[in-house]
Amino acid sequence: MEYIYAAMLLHTAGQEVNEESVKKVLEAAGSDADDARVKALIAALEDVDIEEAIEKTAVAAAAPAAAAPAAAEEAEEEAEEEEDEEEAEEEAAAGLGALFG
Repeated sequence: MEYIYAAMLLHTAGQEVNEESVKKVLEAAGSDADDARVKALIAALEDVDIEEAIEKTAVAAAAPAAAAPAAAEEAEEEAEEEEDEEEAEEEAAAGLGALFG
């Protein structure tokens, strides 16, 4: 992952993403840069629009976060319904108890 992060950092900083710059970033971070992995990364990124990839990832990550409040609200409603059912059962049991008491 650090190789991808290096490329993203360079892109975000407006620097050219190439083998030399990726190696420099990795070495500056205290990581040993594997030449084969750096070359593979650069080759894989040749036809990739990094900005577009970042935007798509941000949208995909935001979707579950947006759904979380709805799921929490639904769970809360279910808990309230269960409490109401329990109260109704208790009241019914109390009413039956009064008949035999």
